[in-house]
Amino acid sequence: MTLVLILALLLLPADTTVVVGSKKFTESVILGEVAAQKLRAEGIDAQHRAEVGGTRVLWEALRRGDLDAYPEYTGTIAQEILGGAALPDASAMRDSLARYGVRMSEPLGFNNTYAIGMREAEAERLGIEAISDLRDHPDLRIGFTNEFMDRPDGWPGLRRAYALPHRDVRGLDHDLAYQGLEAGTIAAMDLYSTDAEIAYYDLRVLRDDRGFFPDYQAVLLYRADLPARAAAALSRLEGTLSEERMTALNARAKLDRVPEALIAAGFLEERLGIADEIVVDGFWARLWARTKEHLGLVGLSLLAAILVAVPLGVAAAKVGWLEQPLLGIVGVIYTVPSLALLVFMIPLLGIGAVPAMVALFLYSLLPIVRNTHAGLKGIPGPLLESAEALGLPARARLRLVELPLAAPTILAGIKTSAVLNIGTATLGALIGAGGYGQPILTGIRLDDTALILEGAVPAALLALAAQGLFEIVERVVVPKGLRLDSAV
Repeated sequence: MTLVLILALLLLPADTTVVVGSKKFTESVILGEVAAQKLRAEGIDAQHRAEVGGTRVLWEALRRGDLDAYPEYTGTIAQEILGGAALPDASAMRDSLARYGVRMSEPLGFNNTYAIGMREAEAERLGIEAISDLRDHPDLRIGFTNEFMDRPDGWPGLRRAYALPHRDVRGLDHDLAYQGLEAGTIAAMDLYSTDAEIAYYDLRVLRDDRGFFPDYQAVLLYRADLPARAAAALSRLEGTLSEERMTALNARAKLDRVPEALIAAGFLEERLGIADEIVVDGFWARLWARTKEHLGLVGLSLLAAILVAVPLGVAAAKVGWLEQPLLGIVGVIYTVPSLALLVFMIPLLGIGAVPAMVALFLYSLLPIVRNTHAGLKGIPGPLLESAEALGLPARARLRLVELPLAAPTILAGIKTSAVLNIGTATLGALIGAGGYGQPILTGIRLDDTALILEGAVPAALLALAAQGLFEIVERVVVPKGLRLDSAV
């Protein structure tokens, strides 16, 4: 694990780089890109870490210093970050944020509030115009963004405010919810009022007749220790974006499939006169960059797992009182869902490649430990007795006789871990680790199958390549008579 941490720390950006984060939806990615390009236009080294996660992930990353700034909304700050505290005005909100070492810009110029939407034809047929009308249709199936399901200003608060009786309410990805609405598998969903899909899918935005949703003015949150020059650069974005302009920018990304970097550059040139040449990587450049990231995640975590798990497997096989505790611990770790394991790492290690590699390391232990244990325990008794008869000491017997005999089983465990790791590593993109999961996430967000395949196909090919590589390794290091396939 130490090796993983040391190597991974070398991948972190320099201390002078301002790291701008963004959430896992298109508008946030555009705003993050706008902020990063504005900083670079002022001569400040800046990096945009896109699609990092939800509100809590970015907020904690900002407080920890993994991020220096990210776009947020005042309603989310009040309800989700500050726990619904009574804040009479923006000044009180700034005072509250200051206690966490965070500052807030003036509004960027638009309000992107939550709303509830339905297909126009369905709403017309059922006579639904306002959210309160939903009470007369308790059997409707509703799909909400996962974050909306648990936020105080989300489904729990909305249900209480309107006394909504619906039971068939499920959480799902925001972008996939539009497809569900279009297909008729859900009848209503939460919207962001600047979503380009509202017009594209001809949706009816239900009137918030009880005024439940507060204002969600877009702002930039940044660390109080951000250099004054960088803070001043970000402040020049205040008041530059209207709701109509933001909706148009979202439409360019979601409907016209224009890369967010180009959209941000176009906005900065049009609104602030900043002309900068933006180079968008082509397919092969993106593939190479993602392949390096993915190999780094898988290779380092697997190497650390081998170095730790093989000795643990030997200990489990040789030391009687350690057998059940060791096998039990690695078994329990493996039962933790991989996504949850990644999230558990955030409070300890922040976001990025390091927590992803540690999670992958932990996830890789079980197959190697169990196979090492099984390989040693499965050696026939007469062979062990023959080795003892040679007078070899215990360590020499282990090194010269037992481990070579158990090698096919140990290699099978390593091969299993490698293949599992390659697939699981795609989830690392959810916490900013990059890899093949990044185009998959972006493809889901943009409803772009080609982008999804850009991550899924290389991941599958890499898994096949890893399996083939370990087959070759087995043929090289394991004598033919000891290979697993020769025993059939």
